[in-house]
Amino acid sequence: MNRKRALPFALLLAGLMLAPPAASAAETLEERVIRLEKELAELKTLVGRKPSAPSPIAAAPAAPAAPAANPAPPTGIAVTTSSGVRAQLYGFARLDASYDTGQIYPGNIALWAQPENGADSDGEWNLTAGATRLGINLSGPDSENLKLSGNIELDFLGGGTENNLNPRLRHGYLKAYWPASDFSIIAGQTWDLVSSLIPFVDDPGMMWASGNIGTRHPQLRLTKGFAVGEKNRLEIAAAASRTIGEKNSLGIDTGKDADMPTVQGRIALSAPLSDSGKPATIAMSGHYGQEEWDSNKLNHHETIDSWSCNVELSIPLGRKFILAGEYFTGSNLDDYWGGVFQGVNAKGAKPEGIRSSGGWAALRYAYSPAVTISLGGGFDDPENGDLSGMENPRTFNRSLFAAYVNQLTPNFVFGLQLSKWDTGYLNTPDSDAVRAQSSMTYRF
Repeated sequence: MNRKRALPFALLLAGLMLAPPAASAAETLEERVIRLEKELAELKTLVGRKPSAPSPIAAAPAAPAAPAANPAPPTGIAVTTSSGVRAQLYGFARLDASYDTGQIYPGNIALWAQPENGADSDGEWNLTAGATRLGINLSGPDSENLKLSGNIELDFLGGGTENNLNPRLRHGYLKAYWPASDFSIIAGQTWDLVSSLIPFVDDPGMMWASGNIGTRHPQLRLTKGFAVGEKNRLEIAAAASRTIGEKNSLGIDTGKDADMPTVQGRIALSAPLSDSGKPATIAMSGHYGQEEWDSNKLNHHETIDSWSCNVELSIPLGRKFILAGEYFTGSNLDDYWGGVFQGVNAKGAKPEGIRSSGGWAALRYAYSPAVTISLGGGFDDPENGDLSGMENPRTFNRSLFAAYVNQLTPNFVFGLQLSKWDTGYLNTPDSDAVRAQSSMTYRF
C-alpha cells in the first residue's frame, strides 16, 4: 500500500484510538460512520495545517518564565476533544540558578535584600526548577457570533521542599468574546487589571515589591473595545475580584470577611506611532476593596480600605527599542505586592493601612529576532509614618537590573541577569546585595 493510500487508514485508526468510549446502543451504524468520518476529517486538518500561536494571555511573558523580552515560545501540542473543543498543550522545563552577595528574600526569586544582622556579605547560592510550567489553551467550538476560549496553567512555585515542590494555579479561566461588538467576558483566575505591564526581567520575581504591582486573582471581568479613528483603539475594562486579606487576631481572612469584592478598572488607548508595527499604549487603572478586621466575636471591627491609582506607558522607539514603565500610589497593597509587601499596621490602637507609592521603567533592545537586552529599575516607598510600632518594617526597596535573553533554538532559551538591591529598614541599618542570575528553559 503506497503512502497516499496508507495515510487515510492510519488517520482512521488513530481516530478510533482517540475516540471516546464506544457509542451508546442507540447509535446506528450510519450515525457511527458519520461520526468517524467527521473525526477523520478533523485529524487530517490537524496533520495538514500549520499550528497557530498561543493566545496572548497564555503566551504572555509572565513571572517565572520567559519575560516580555523573549521571542514567542514554540507552538504547543494541539488536539480536538470529543466535544469539539480544541486543546493545545504547552509549557517548559526551566532551571534558575543565582548567586547573591548578601541574603535576598526569598532566594529562588528576588524581592528584597534581607537585614544583614551582623552577617555582612554573607553570600548565597540558589538552584530551583520551580518556575517549570505546564498549560493548556482551550478554544471553540465557536458560533456565528461568539468565540470561546480558555486557559489552565500551573507552575511549581507553590511552596514545599526544594526537591518536592507544590503545584500552583496561575491561570484558570474562560473567555467569551463577541467580535462584532468587540466585547468579552472573562470568568476565572488570571492577571489583574491594575498595572498590567510586565517588566523586561528574566528573574521570576518580576520586580514585585520594588515598583511593580498587580498579580492574579479570581475575577469576573467585562471588557469593551472601541475604534478611535482608523488605527487607534480604546479599551475599557472592569472586574470584580477576590480580596485576599491577612489573618486577624481571630484567625479570620480579613478579605473574605469584607462586605464587598474588590473592584478593578482600566482604560487604555493604543495608537501606532511609527512603522514598527507595534502600537504605543497609555493606560490608567485602579482598584478599591476592603478588609474587615474583627477585634472580638461581637462584630466589633475596623474596615481597612485597599486602593490604588496607576499609570502605565509602553512606547516602541523604532523597530528595535521599546520603552515601558508604570507608576502607582495607594494603600494596603500587600495583596498586590506593593508597600514592599506590607499592607496593614496592626500594632497600634487600631489597624491602619500602609500607604505606598512607586514604579518601574525599562528599555528593551532587540539585537536580533532571538536576542534581547534590557536595562531598567524600580522603587517602592512606603510612608514611614505608617510603619510605627511594627517589628523591623521595610521603609523602601529599590532595584536596578540588566538582562540578556538568547533564544538559541526555537526550544532552548538562555537568560542572564545582573541586579542590585537596596532595602531600607526602620529599626536596623539598610541592606544591599547584588544578584547574578541565569536561566535555562526548554519549551514545548
